[in-house]
Amino acid sequence: MTKATTAAEGRIPVVEDLDAITDIGNEDHSEVDAASVDRVWRAARHWYSAGMQPAIQVCIRRNGVVVLNRAIGHGWGNGPSDPPDAEKIVVRTDTPFCVYSTAKGISVTVLHMLIERGVLSLDDRVCDYLSTYTSHGKDRTTIRHVLTHSAGVPIPTGPRMDLRRSEDSAYTREWLGQLKPIYRPGMVHMYHALTWGPLVREIVSAATGKSIRDVLADEILDPLGFRWTNYGVAEQDLTLVAPSHVTGKPPPPAIEAAFRKVLGGNMAKTIARSNRPEFLTGVVPSSNTVSTAFELSRFAEILRRGGELDGVRIVRPETLREAVVQCRRLRPDIASGGTPLRWGTGYMLGSQRFGPFGRNAPAAFGHTGLTDIAMWADPSRGLAVGVVSSGKPGSHPEAKRYPALLDTIAATFAATD
Repeated sequence: MTKATTAAEGRIPVVEDLDAITDIGNEDHSEVDAASVDRVWRAARHWYSAGMQPAIQVCIRRNGVVVLNRAIGHGWGNGPSDPPDAEKIVVRTDTPFCVYSTAKGISVTVLHMLIERGVLSLDDRVCDYLSTYTSHGKDRTTIRHVLTHSAGVPIPTGPRMDLRRSEDSAYTREWLGQLKPIYRPGMVHMYHALTWGPLVREIVSAATGKSIRDVLADEILDPLGFRWTNYGVAEQDLTLVAPSHVTGKPPPPAIEAAFRKVLGGNMAKTIARSNRPEFLTGVVPSSNTVSTAFELSRFAEILRRGGELDGVRIVRPETLREAVVQCRRLRPDIASGGTPLRWGTGYMLGSQRFGPFGRNAPAAFGHTGLTDIAMWADPSRGLAVGVVSSGKPGSHPEAKRYPALLDTIAATFAATD
């Protein structure tokens, strides 16, 4: 395949020596079969070889032990639109990326922590905190509706948000107040891609008097020594964040139109916006967490262990059990990959037949991100997993290589209960 053909298909050049672009972090194979780890990594390399992901990171903890922590590809310089003479910098296991909607799995944990402490209640009305959120029947909307994507505002309705003012709390609350539900709160569960973040940010701010970024840092990240995994980064860290890339051929016009409706722009515009400093330094609890697969796996370990890690208790085990025991099914749409998803009170749930965390993983829960990014805990397997990729492909012949990796992880590490 020529370079011109590769570029036309939105693919990256893939070198023959994959070991030369692989970084391996600290791993402990004393309690696992090394062949099992190799099997998973072969699936990750096969995924990379499709040429749709400039960089991939995978980190797996089994019963708290890091059994796989690797990265492959380039953090910078090898995207489909990068010039041939661009400096190519090999990705490392500690290279941070924007992990998009995986942020929701972080934010949900913060919300359950606040609910457990009595700062919020699932059945509180949103308008108890945001006085502007009352028009068009929105006064009936509860915190539970927001967490379960049943608030009735899956897409923005009314005036378009001025993104230059998106960090302005007063402006955001006014904009939220003008939203008109497309169905009654609680009637339909449908993914709220764009409205969920502003709602959660402003609810937490009103309830605590603090930014959700500060709540997350003070209560979880700083006590546990996380370097990343908050919403956005400080300005001095911007150059450390590797960019995301649109890969593959453009999707059909109908898909592009649906994408614009759900996410406010086509894929190219959405990814370009997400690479900008104003997005990467903002507070968007739905979509601008910056992290690594290693840190996502460590956050998932909190969930696997029932809400505690290294002596720091975030939530009680019963709080997490309640969050995942009641299953809803979200209506399929483009933001959920066109498939029905099992959903708890804020967390995506795995399933027996297929799901966001591999086949035969009904006990798994966490969240995914745009696109081919995931963080999940699977207590039945003792797993806490983070998968990060920097390519944002449309449909392509090798699209099943990503779910094949997740299936391999689930199949390799058998359930123990």
